[in-house]
Amino acid sequence: MTRMPEIPWHLEFGSRPVEGGILFRTWAPRAKRLAVRISGDALFPMAREDDEVFRVLVPQQTAGLDYLYVIDDTRERPDPVSRWQPEGVHGPSRIVDPEAFAWSDNHWNGLALNDYLICELHVGTFTAAGTFAATIDKLEYLRDVGVNAVELMPVAEFPGARNWGYDGVYPYAPHSAYGGPLGLKTLVDACHRRGLAVIMDVVYNHLGPEGNYLGEFGPYFTNRYLTPWGNAINFDGPFNEGVRRYFIDNALYWLTEYHIDALRLDAIHEIFDLGTRHILQELGARFHAVARDLGRRAYLIAESDLDDVRIINPAETGHGLDAQWNDDFHHALHAILTGARQGYFTDFGRIADLQKALRDGFVYDGRYSRFRHRRHGNSSAGRPGEQFVVFSQNHDQVANASAGQRLSQLVTAQAQKLAAMVMVCAPNVPMLFMGQEFGATTPFLYFTSFIDAELAKAVSEGRKREYESFLSDQPFSDPQSFETFARSRLNWDEPHDPRHADILDFYRSLLTLRRQHPCLSNCRKDLTQVESDEAQGWMTVARADPSGCAALMLCNLGSSACHVPLPSGGQAWRLALWNGSSPPGGPAPAVEPPAVLDENLRAVALDGFGAALYVAGRCL
Repeated sequence: MTRMPEIPWHLEFGSRPVEGGILFRTWAPRAKRLAVRISGDALFPMAREDDEVFRVLVPQQTAGLDYLYVIDDTRERPDPVSRWQPEGVHGPSRIVDPEAFAWSDNHWNGLALNDYLICELHVGTFTAAGTFAATIDKLEYLRDVGVNAVELMPVAEFPGARNWGYDGVYPYAPHSAYGGPLGLKTLVDACHRRGLAVIMDVVYNHLGPEGNYLGEFGPYFTNRYLTPWGNAINFDGPFNEGVRRYFIDNALYWLTEYHIDALRLDAIHEIFDLGTRHILQELGARFHAVARDLGRRAYLIAESDLDDVRIINPAETGHGLDAQWNDDFHHALHAILTGARQGYFTDFGRIADLQKALRDGFVYDGRYSRFRHRRHGNSSAGRPGEQFVVFSQNHDQVANASAGQRLSQLVTAQAQKLAAMVMVCAPNVPMLFMGQEFGATTPFLYFTSFIDAELAKAVSEGRKREYESFLSDQPFSDPQSFETFARSRLNWDEPHDPRHADILDFYRSLLTLRRQHPCLSNCRKDLTQVESDEAQGWMTVARADPSGCAALMLCNLGSSACHVPLPSGGQAWRLALWNGSSPPGGPAPAVEPPAVLDENLRAVALDGFGAALYVAGRCL
């Protein structure tokens, strides 16, 4: 068994066992005095290491004990760098030994980014139990489907037991209701044993409103910029070095202590930094340096609505992040299939938009946006395809844009399969949202479990106002209601239903084809040709590879049958997959594409929303 290299970085703040006891170290420039209270009894004053940092070594103490910091002799607060909050956001922190877990993944050094086949999931609703342990029980299923990377929506400690995770207030503490630190490490270890990478969704643009005591320790927030959640994180004002370190350390913490393979950075357009070196550029440099020292392939994936190529440009000309979610791809595909034109879908609906997303990445490249009433974005045509994560569904788009309705509730099974083919055959990194691979019909709704009654009421009322302005024709689900959460759980009986099993088999076949054929997985935009006809409603995507493997996808993006013209060249194409087959009891397809395309054939007839994938060359 190959030994992992010595860890090149250690978390120096918070609590940790050392020789002689437990070392507590805290950044607290706003505190005049600081002490630590252990097990609700013994109080240990902390000494100043400098003007901003306090520390104390408490002898004869061990991991597993609970503690609180006492600020200025009056306020007891959890540790900002708490590794575990077993009693929730208002309770004490627990001392965790970061070296106690026995990892079995010494062989693991990660996957190439262009090989990622991602499934995004929410731990609390992915299974009936809603825990890290229960997620492990589904890993073989995910691997059988063809997934090789699991993306966890945020798991940092949030108020109550139900939340998407974006209201987390302890970024270092895996949520207690999910299984805490031991549960998460066990899940990551189990993923790696099965060849699955793990992506962690992290939130560096805000903290949640309840249990957020950071401001009592230091100037973590600034009113120089405002975000949808209030004051921004202080990345460029006075005392910003401690704030920057806090979030950079968090990224390195997940990479080292939890062996996480990639971080998805939430809504980076709400991260503000006008300093000489942007926080994302510094974060990227530090993260990649530690990953190299570990001998591992690890990535930073942004979520951004800026359509700004600087985010994924190399550090010399940009932030140096590895990839980003491409919302434009989703919007282009969704608007075509569903006819949605509300909100940001106003700017989409043409096949040309989807064609541009496949060819370039960003659809907005400086063009005018009717939704924004201004020009938006810049060109990403020169960036490689693996820097774009594409999807036909994700948590935001299902819950916020479609009132919790999945694509399975908006379009036919054939259109679902068409969406899957376009996504998986794109020269990008595809991502599924949990359940879409079997056409899940359970909704995914926005849910919370705030403990503060006034805050809970304000969140429910605010969500209702926002919801009615966007989707007034759909019933409102109160995020604080347990029923809203319960309805969002996946129904694991559905994959056994013939209608759902048919879609599941289709996804298995599609992902198998992507893995088997390098022309589908190489993410080479330069070896991808996309043609379309707006009036006729068709699109073709030709993929090639230096090995000589080739694939051709024919799509009818309209509801009426049409003839899709074939490219010239005389290649012998064999049908590899077609979305027209129907489950038992379903309607028979009107038109079936030919199994082989001979040189005399000029076009292929496809039903409405029909799609056929052909392979040629060394793929045969």
